[in-house]
Amino acid sequence: MKCGFDSEKYLEEQAAAIFERAGKFDDKLYLEFGGKLMGDHHAARVLPGFDPDTKIKLLQRMKDKIDIIICIYSGDIEQRKMRADYGISYDADVMRTIDVLGDWELTVKAVVVTRYQNQPAVRGFINRLARRGIKVYLHKPIAGYPTELDTIVSSKGYGSNSYIETDKPIVVVTGPGASSGKMATCLSQVYHDFQKGIRAGYAKFETFPVWNLPLKHPVNIAYEAATADIGDVNMVDSFHLEHYHTPAINYNRDLEVFPVVHRICSRIMAPEQLYHSPTDMGVNQLGFAISDDEVCQQASAQEVIRRYFRAMCDYAMGSADKAPIERIKLLMDDLGITETDRKVVSPARDAMTSAEKTPGKGFDNIFCGAALELADGRIVTGKNSTLLHAASSCILNAIKLLANLPDNLTLLSPEVIKAVASLKQEVYHNKGISLDLSETLTALSVSSPSNPAAKLALEELTKLKGCEMHLSHIPPAGDENALRKLAINVTSDPRFTGRNLLQE
Repeated sequence: MKCGFDSEKYLEEQAAAIFERAGKFDDKLYLEFGGKLMGDHHAARVLPGFDPDTKIKLLQRMKDKIDIIICIYSGDIEQRKMRADYGISYDADVMRTIDVLGDWELTVKAVVVTRYQNQPAVRGFINRLARRGIKVYLHKPIAGYPTELDTIVSSKGYGSNSYIETDKPIVVVTGPGASSGKMATCLSQVYHDFQKGIRAGYAKFETFPVWNLPLKHPVNIAYEAATADIGDVNMVDSFHLEHYHTPAINYNRDLEVFPVVHRICSRIMAPEQLYHSPTDMGVNQLGFAISDDEVCQQASAQEVIRRYFRAMCDYAMGSADKAPIERIKLLMDDLGITETDRKVVSPARDAMTSAEKTPGKGFDNIFCGAALELADGRIVTGKNSTLLHAASSCILNAIKLLANLPDNLTLLSPEVIKAVASLKQEVYHNKGISLDLSETLTALSVSSPSNPAAKLALEELTKLKGCEMHLSHIPPAGDENALRKLAINVTSDPRFTGRNLLQE
């Protein structure tokens, strides 16, 4: 896909905007980071050319001026809330974030556990961090939050929270997901600084929705699709429109909470520091770095379709209700697109149909297809068999094509496949014996020293990064994990590959 976004321009303009905002406050700026701190693949998909690690690169440029605080809601630890993009829990993601920041020479000043209520699972998390030398602060629920201002802005509210000592003029406050307590932590710090005579302020590092794009722009619609599970809705910022007489786009939660935030800030910040709208609170130069709007519109429409498939699979697996599906379907109707506008959907379904017609039955009479679009637009397909999963077949076909190997060449000998299948059946007692993608790639790598064709094919795997793929079925764990590590954008039909409730 063509490039539609200038990451370097965005880095420069966003850094300048942050320093300009920090200059509005004499002593310190608490900057709430919305969205993903690193690996922002949603932004990379809807804005081709956006570097997924742009934010962390920005922080590295500013490292002499910033401290970093990570917030995590205690309830998310207790309920083992998961990040779908990485397949890990929120508490594990906090530790991953600390490690990744360290790799970028960025140090986390502290971790704040918000709305802490002495949960045993949370205490274990706190102990793990503390024993690794990481400072942990506990903020308990504030009675009447966020409406009872006399309690909130008092020694019984923000004043009861432990004050986090920081050294730098800009304090970045981030977290693994929405409702981590980032805003409350920022405002709590501003309150404490106010009591100490320190002129501090608050702002939000924003990404989506993009305030200076139209309400129904596909980039903003893609944000609504991405947050359909939590009910975010883009809206015209009425406060901004009333004060400045110009439209700006924000979302429902910020608009709903702004009157309360404004009243809180009016008690702990100087009048000239107050914001007139939730859009004013944000620092967001994203829209100014779009270099090809048409490319971004097309990419965003594709993201909406991806989110639709994700919502249908979540519903099929029992992890979500129907509301997100219905919401995203309406967004697709607004854009005039259907699920088959994703180029790999029909070929994957055709491959499944082909598998059904192929002599010899698939495992347990379940037939599956897969299709992958290469960077040059070519479509490669695969279907399942008694030896290989559909994803395995498709990836092998793709890397053979990229390596200019004959289509009829067998990369993995049947003997190798049968040896792995025998291990699965006789030692692991798996009912499914055909090789998933993780097993297939492992077997291929083991074969490569004695198989030059396998070695050539393996060298092409990195070219699959960012490619589009569709499966006619919900991928089992071995397929899903491998596809995630290959950084392939995968969607699937809400169809299981077997009759067992525990899908292998």
